[in-house]
Amino acid sequence: EEWQKGGAKIIDFIFGVSHTQHWHSLNLNEHPDHYSGLKYLPYSSGAVSQVQDRFGAGVYFNPFITVNGTMIKYGVVNLDTLSRDLSEWNTLYLAGRLQKPVKILRDDPRIRLANQVNLISALRTALLMLPERFTERQLYERIAGLSYLGDPRMNPYITSENPNKVSNIVGAQLPGFRQLYVPLIEDLPNVTFTDARTPHDVAWEKEDAIRHTGVNPELKDVLGGDSGLELSQDLDPVKRGNMVRRLPKSFRRKLYFAYKKKFGIPGSAFDETLKASEDEDPDDSGLRPRQGGEFERRIAEQKDLPEVMAKCVRDTVWWPATSQSVKSAFTAGISRSWRYYGEKRKKGKSKPSAASEAEEKKKEE
Repeated sequence: EEWQKGGAKIIDFIFGVSHTQHWHSLNLNEHPDHYSGLKYLPYSSGAVSQVQDRFGAGVYFNPFITVNGTMIKYGVVNLDTLSRDLSEWNTLYLAGRLQKPVKILRDDPRIRLANQVNLISALRTALLMLPERFTERQLYERIAGLSYLGDPRMNPYITSENPNKVSNIVGAQLPGFRQLYVPLIEDLPNVTFTDARTPHDVAWEKEDAIRHTGVNPELKDVLGGDSGLELSQDLDPVKRGNMVRRLPKSFRRKLYFAYKKKFGIPGSAFDETLKASEDEDPDDSGLRPRQGGEFERRIAEQKDLPEVMAKCVRDTVWWPATSQSVKSAFTAGISRSWRYYGEKRKKGKSKPSAASEAEEKKKEE
């Protein structure tokens, strides 16, 4: 409680496990106080694992756990569920979290590979939603905001999350976003840094991140300032069509169906298009370049592509996020859930955006 009153943040952990029931069985024996009333059910570890795997986004959260005086919240997910969401974006619940800077405590080769697919997918999605010229800040805010589209916690009538959350995330971690995405940007043939301030040193983004490790840098001190560096992308429909074709499978199907309706494509012809788009990699790595066809190029040329893609993201996020929130309220227990909701509302109302803070500083000067 003293730690909480001091204004420190809750630290979130995600534990990926191979055998859900076995993990919960061990954890229930060692930390029964972490669990809600489900621990009193017969075969409680089986009940907990069934609730985790069958409802919501496949994550079981235990919030408000104190470890060595530090308040944490941890979620448990099966590695298969995590890998599938990273590769296919079937819920974007966990994939969205890993599109932002996080600390990996224990590496897993399969998850590392799947998350590289996730990061390049997030970059391609953001590029398809951005104009020809844009800044790093715009790019990273677009990426960071993907998983919040459709999230009921961002609903202004609920306001359990800070409405400026996306801006604050990027503003506080711009060097961290660079470390994630600059290597991917440099590997893409259709996007480039156009800013004269861009360093030419190899791995400059890592040096930039290391320089700001352990501090909360003011944006004016970060390379490029508040907006970061400037970039531009090639709007050639062939290259953008290739990006459409290389989007995650579950998400790509939603986008295809949206434009099937708009283009008025007959069912039989669309089935052939859909079948042709299912030629995934033999090893399911998602790394073999797939070429877009006429359908993908036509999609890439549509002026409403950013809006349609945003709707597809909302359709992906809404139900898993909503059902996960309901499940978490049930699994955490009424008192813990109400406390968590209250803390979120308080934080959302009190914390200004990075832009607001900058304006206040200008006024003071």
